[in-house]
Amino acid sequence: MSEIILEVEDLHGYYKGTFGVVYAVNGVSFSANSGEIVGIAGESGCGKSTLAELITGTPMPLLHHESGKIRICGFSIYEADKETIRTEVSCKLVAYVPQYSFESLNPVKRVRDFLLDVMKERTGQSMQKEDKVEILEKFTSHFKEVGLDPQVLDKYPHELSGGMKQRVVIAISTLWNPFLLIADEPTSALDVNSQRLLLEMIYNLMMLGKTKTILFISHDIPTIRQICTRCIVMYAGAIVEDGPMDDIVQSPLHPYTQGLISAIVSFNPDGSAECELSSIPGRPPDLRNPPAGCKFHPRCPQRMQICETEYPPFFFPAGEGHPVRCWLYK
Repeated sequence: MSEIILEVEDLHGYYKGTFGVVYAVNGVSFSANSGEIVGIAGESGCGKSTLAELITGTPMPLLHHESGKIRICGFSIYEADKETIRTEVSCKLVAYVPQYSFESLNPVKRVRDFLLDVMKERTGQSMQKEDKVEILEKFTSHFKEVGLDPQVLDKYPHELSGGMKQRVVIAISTLWNPFLLIADEPTSALDVNSQRLLLEMIYNLMMLGKTKTILFISHDIPTIRQICTRCIVMYAGAIVEDGPMDDIVQSPLHPYTQGLISAIVSFNPDGSAECELSSIPGRPPDLRNPPAGCKFHPRCPQRMQICETEYPPFFFPAGEGHPVRCWLYK
């Protein structure tokens, strides 16, 4: 049997500020095994990034863990103190690469000096000259293994392209061989060639044993399909469908997933559109005051009366093999 790396059980989280209370993650449960690259897809604001931050155990100041359990390799994240999270969980059990993470590089330091600062922060110890030489040798070896030219270590961030900076940040995140790597929209704002190089690097990290499980978050389903074996679709802070990547693309069950797939541009060899594009009507709900029943029902072309009053559980349609949260499959 595959080793379970990540377990998320009935997770709830919310943002609280002058804007009110936003119920951003509501009852999310799933697990991810060793060797899996799991895509998390959905529109902006559906809770993908919020879920990622909650999994790390160090959510941003306005984000709060309300309830639910998160275990990484059996270690319960929210039963540990902040110092344990900082020293024993971050980078070792889980590494998180947030959106626009390339901006985290220090603009006035070379990459190698930035890495030495990171190492000092991780260990809490001052380093002698001999220690620095040994550590830099480790950095050089690691960069070579993940496909980066070691000369990058001598560069300032402004000397690197956006795609290279993103790959450098991912390389730094995997220095301690974390069991779980979370990459949040890593290909956004990159050209197609840089996207390809980044996807190859992430895939190779798994093949090299630099990490055991990857959560790849993106609103771009074609990008997810290139690298992921499984796809979780989120809407309004909850999972609405979870299945093998090919099944999600070729035979989507939930009306929301069907809408996402219908909005993907695809072409025939002669350049003509393969099918007519369609969009999902309406707007995502305000999670300060979400609608009753199924959260998608105000926008759903297949809604029924029960959808307006009762929140659907997961159903397992006969012959489909994966769960979907929709009353159509009762």
